[in-house]
Amino acid sequence: MLEKDFILASGSPQRKALLSQIGFVPKAIIPADIDESERKNEKPFAYVKRMAIEKALNVAKLYPNEVVLGADTIVTVGTKILHKSRSDEEQRKVMQLLSGKAHRVISAVCVINKHGVASVKVNSTRVLMKNLSQKEIDDYVASHEWVGCCGYKIEGKLAAYVKKIVGSYSGVVGLPLYETQNLLLGVGIK
Repeated sequence: MLEKDFILASGSPQRKALLSQIGFVPKAIIPADIDESERKNEKPFAYVKRMAIEKALNVAKLYPNEVVLGADTIVTVGTKILHKSRSDEEQRKVMQLLSGKAHRVISAVCVINKHGVASVKVNSTRVLMKNLSQKEIDDYVASHEWVGCCGYKIEGKLAAYVKKIVGSYSGVVGLPLYETQNLLLGVGIK
């Protein structure tokens, strides 16, 4: 597959695979190195949008006159943003929180064109999780599939626990493809 004339500002193998799925293979992958701390009273939509923009800008500053794609994905329960768990115990609490509840997965995509102008799209998907038994929670935590992501990876074992998705499956994985393709086409990447 031919590479396209843009840089992906993410080291996520899921994002790279999703882009390849629709024929948009980046010419370079340069993960952004930014502070991902929430600001005081920052709402989930504002946070995820800011993260996508900051990731894209971080790489665009290093590579002026290039098209750069940045993205961020978060899991939210109400207005609480779930961050990456640092231990099995933290992940166990996340799974207990999600068990039997609906939550949102919000993904933002930012494309910076060759003139430094940013365009952003945000996608929100509602996910309904089944009631998880203690064994299901323990098994999922022990799988360590969740390492490196906020909440879980839907493309793994957890898929068996999702009762319903209303929105973008690819957005839950980490990159809403409809919005991403439209942004890239909008800056001339075909």
